[in-house]
Amino acid sequence: MKQERAIKVRVNESHRYGDLLVHDGVEFDVLENEFLCVCGQSGCGKTTLLDILSGLMKPSQGHVLIDGVPADPKKQNISFVFQEPSNLPWLTVRDNVATGLNIKKTPKNEVRDIVDDIIRMVGLQGFENYYPHQISGGMKQRVAIARAFATDADLILMDEPFVSLDQHTREKMQQEILDIWQHRKRTVIFVTHNLEEAVFLGDRVIILTNKPARVREAVPISLPRPRNVLSPEFNLVRTYCAESLNMTRAPQGEAA
Repeated sequence: MKQERAIKVRVNESHRYGDLLVHDGVEFDVLENEFLCVCGQSGCGKTTLLDILSGLMKPSQGHVLIDGVPADPKKQNISFVFQEPSNLPWLTVRDNVATGLNIKKTPKNEVRDIVDDIIRMVGLQGFENYYPHQISGGMKQRVAIARAFATDADLILMDEPFVSLDQHTREKMQQEILDIWQHRKRTVIFVTHNLEEAVFLGDRVIILTNKPARVREAVPISLPRPRNVLSPEFNLVRTYCAESLNMTRAPQGEAA
């Protein structure tokens, strides 16, 4: 019998900036080692949600719990991958990937093995001793992703990490990130405005309403991996998500 996964993250929060209500009872759970994608119209508060999930910002009401305790980057290992690469310019590719492991004082032989494994998975062999200014934008983002997965992270947050990449590089990176995630299981919350990307990557897709944001729908993605974006089954799921995103469906609990 298949063992059910534990709930890793519980979200139940509302947030406002002064008189502006940004989130109005955003509520969802994330299972351990789940790859969850979050989609919403521009301006609905997706980046604010990531700031709250990271523990760097406290919600006006409610909470974010990781393993049953409030999210706190001082107590939990929370990795963040931004839209633009966040590599340290004075460190090589290898040393950038190893940053979190070194902070945790991981034994040097373990650091070497983990970094070698991840560098191989993201296709950066031969570039280990290069500095960020010597590699392309796509390679810099590979370094940032590799660094996030290298440590035993409680939660990995990703804020549209492929948005600035060309289509070919983006598609390649999508598959690479799945390869890393399947090899080094972690709980991932991935924010994107690209529904094709969300359906390709996610175990589920959370659809947010316009501001003030609520969870309109949580769509399970049961398509087997690797997923074919040209298949009728894929297109059916993507179309369903698009309809929900465009608000042709009523929020949960409301009549259509």
